Amino acid sequence: MIGDRWGVTPAETRLRFGCDAFVPDPTLAAWRGVTVRADPAVVWRRLRQVRLAPYSYDLVDNLGRRSPRALLDVPDPVAGDPFTRALGRDQGRVLAVDPGRELTATIMGAHLSYAVLPHADGSRLVLKVVARTRRWLAPALSVGDLVMARKQLLTLKRLAEAD
Repeated sequence: MIGDRWGVTPAETRLRFGCDAFVPDPTLAAWRGVTVRADPAVVWRRLRQVRLAPYSYDLVDNLGRRSPRALLDVPDPVAGDPFTRALGRDQGRVLAVDPGRELTATIMGAHLSYAVLPHADGSRLVLKVVARTRRWLAPALSVGDLVMARKQLLTLKRLAEAD
């Protein structure tokens, strides 16, 4: 599918993610990943902040309000918590958390998992998105997600490396 992979290895696309349990037969499956030159614990602390703001294109998904750049003491999410805050209100729900390693949530009909994986250069931050949608719509959704998720992961990478 167009736009279904960015920055991930073939081995990472074969990993099992928490979102797979919620959408066993997706019409859309997409993976995104970045190498972060920071310890996995630092990357996890940055990832937790997604609960405060999207960290993508703030003009588009946060009414122009800038996602926080300072590292704030955000506790680990728990199932049932809001996933993020965008457009002035809570969005999505956290479904499962393996603290320090994986965050699984749902938003706008999609299920997604962020995994923080140890890597020789520090960490890998890998995102998998799955959804059941009309087959003809899946490629467009994949490309749209790629644009937003790429920006989000690169922003989190930059912030974690600065920490």
